[in-house]
Amino acid sequence: MNRRRCATAAITLVCALTVLASPGQAFAAPEPPPAAGPGAPKKSLEEVRLELDGLYRKASSATDAYNLAEEQADKQSAEIVKLAQEIVKGQARIDELKNRAGAAARAQYRDGGLPPEAQLVLTDDPQLFLDGAGRIQQGQKATKDLLGELTRTQADLASYTKDASAHWQKLEANRVKQAKAKKEINDRIAAAKKIEDRLEKEERERLLRLEQQAQYKAQTAWLSSGALKDVNSKSSVQGKKAIRFATAQIGKPYVWGAEGPGSYDCSGLTSQAWAAAGRGIPRTSQEQWRLLPRIAIKDMRPGDLIIYWADASHVGMYIGDGAIVHAPRPGRNVTIAGAGSMTILGVVRPDK
Repeated sequence: MNRRRCATAAITLVCALTVLASPGQAFAAPEPPPAAGPGAPKKSLEEVRLELDGLYRKASSATDAYNLAEEQADKQSAEIVKLAQEIVKGQARIDELKNRAGAAARAQYRDGGLPPEAQLVLTDDPQLFLDGAGRIQQGQKATKDLLGELTRTQADLASYTKDASAHWQKLEANRVKQAKAKKEINDRIAAAKKIEDRLEKEERERLLRLEQQAQYKAQTAWLSSGALKDVNSKSSVQGKKAIRFATAQIGKPYVWGAEGPGSYDCSGLTSQAWAAAGRGIPRTSQEQWRLLPRIAIKDMRPGDLIIYWADASHVGMYIGDGAIVHAPRPGRNVTIAGAGSMTILGVVRPDK
């Protein structure tokens, strides 16, 4: 199995590098699809490609929403657990303080129900009077401290309970978001699969060539723009580790919501690669774009993350020489592609 995966990865790598390093390469024009049946709308294979691309991009955006909701739900669950532990400790402390207050009341009852001040007035011994006065002051302070701590602990307990309720509401809201995003993902992927299943084997092969041609055209235009003219920075030590991890996953399938080890989605791959390098980063491409330091393209170096599309719904890791390693979409495997083969939103650096 490992040998087969290595062979697959090697073939993928060779094909990708051929596309990247051959700006003069030409693609044969794809043959037109067979005529549609009676009454069926006629679509060219290019129209089918664009439709599929739109569906998968929407699925990718929904995947980011799902992953973010899942991450937030996990955080809310952890907060609820911590608050529950604090509530238990707070209730135990209140019980202890009430027991102490009850013990003081019972002691006063055993002494005839007289307050300490009245008992002190009845003594004729000056030394006992002085000693008693000191004990009364200490007792009053202890009682005041006891009541103060009881009040604070009760207030803390009420606050913990309120916070736990708020976190629970957020948790439920995130679960609703997850369910909604999951349905959208499955609907988009099912719609795309339905379209692809109607294609003959030869059409699917031509469709793949069309995808490659579109990526090649975009990559060539990007390289021709001089985008990489001033890019010559070397990767950091952590960046090298992240690249080693990411490229070792080549050939593994894209699965939405997956973080390895057997499959990945786009941000699952990049977040796990940087985790393996010792640097935790946000789980989703949108959060990576929002929270990580941004870098100009001319300053990027291998290991940096390139964020794609206006909604930051895709991410790949720059590995140098105008290439990225990324998990493309459902039905595709982790692979190497041209960094300019999709619309770039910007670049972020996890270890800045």
